[in-house]
Amino acid sequence: MADEPLVLEPADRQAELDTNTRWLSAGEEERGSLSVSEVVAAFERTAAALRARVRERGFAGAATFCVWHDEQAGQLRCSTVSAPPDALPFGGNHVTCDDLAPVVEGFLAENEPGFVDLAAPAGPDQVHSRTRETGTGAQGVPFAVWVSTVGASR
Repeated sequence: MADEPLVLEPADRQAELDTNTRWLSAGEEERGSLSVSEVVAAFERTAAALRARVRERGFAGAATFCVWHDEQAGQLRCSTVSAPPDALPFGGNHVTCDDLAPVVEGFLAENEPGFVDLAAPAGPDQVHSRTRETGTGAQGVPFAVWVSTVGASR
């Protein structure tokens, strides 16, 4: 991911979204063979590499690498945006965090990736994509977004 195309264009969030967002999924066997610490370390290395790339480009603005678990899609998603952590372009109810382990744990522990029982009561570990879109559903429970500052300023 750190070597993929990267767009940092504060005036064009859609171009950033289209270019910088990645969807990562894993089957049951793959999830069972991965450890939380391995996945966390890989994302931390990615953030460090992105930080170096942003610096090399001379981008002087705020930039944030973020990772979240899209439970409804059964994926970990990540993106780099030209915004500080407190101004991420999420339309839904989210909370930023500096501990990636719980986000990864939720992804790796899924029994049926991509299946969300919309009739079940939602707790903090059960967040639906529609919450991300509108702030509704899943009883408005925020989803966690791990953030790592990769830009020069906040």
